Amino acid sequence: MNLLMDVGNTDIACGIYRGTVMVAKWRLRSQRRMTADELRWQLFGQLQMHQIAADGIRGVMVASVVPAIDGVVDQACSKLIAAPVAMVGEHGVRTGMAIDYLHPREVGADRLVNAIAARHVYGAPVIILDCGTATTFDIVTANGHYAGGLILPGVEMALESLAQRAARLPEVSLERTECLIGRDTVSAMQSGSYWGAVEAINGLIHRLHHELQDATVPVIATGGLAGVLSDDIKGLTAMEPNLTLDGLALLATEHFGASACK
Repeated sequence: MNLLMDVGNTDIACGIYRGTVMVAKWRLRSQRRMTADELRWQLFGQLQMHQIAADGIRGVMVASVVPAIDGVVDQACSKLIAAPVAMVGEHGVRTGMAIDYLHPREVGADRLVNAIAARHVYGAPVIILDCGTATTFDIVTANGHYAGGLILPGVEMALESLAQRAARLPEVSLERTECLIGRDTVSAMQSGSYWGAVEAINGLIHRLHHELQDATVPVIATGGLAGVLSDDIKGLTAMEPNLTLDGLALLATEHFGASACK
């Protein structure tokens, strides 16, 4: 088995996979001041709870967008599991995907892994929508290359910023409203944030299909907020909540060799 870790700005999504089949999954809070010992104990507790022996893990594959805790993740895993730790973007981790970005090293590891997983399942071209701390679109072209994409503020990030920068606006949760016109401040903020996000995403999908000159290109959604918005996103092909972990599993199987699947 392999341990896969998607280290984001809000959470660390972890999965245990046997080959490309998920065995267990959990989430930890992503904390920049976390120590290696703290993370090691959290991982140990989750492995115990899922009845997984640490010595049964052959390798750890990590996609991180938080460089400040990369060393902590490496140390915690190395102490607990005594298995090789590999990070997407490091020398020696082959992704099998050409990158047409002007500066390839600027591509977030999670975005690249999502593209790898989506191409594996849905072929190319494909559009990946990730609704998390940020909202991102990633494009795989017909020849299977990672072309680039778009980065927008996440819906919850925008709501938090609105409350912080406007003295009379409260903090509210993201919720779908039946009426577009809010009758009080809370419903007005919820309506504006939810439907504003939906219309932005629908509009960008339409523009991407136009730019790709193919309205049939599949759109795959992932990320914690995708499920909240998905009913109102037009042209969505599929929801893949574990897309990043699935992509990491593909890379881990290749990187750590066939023995990791036994």
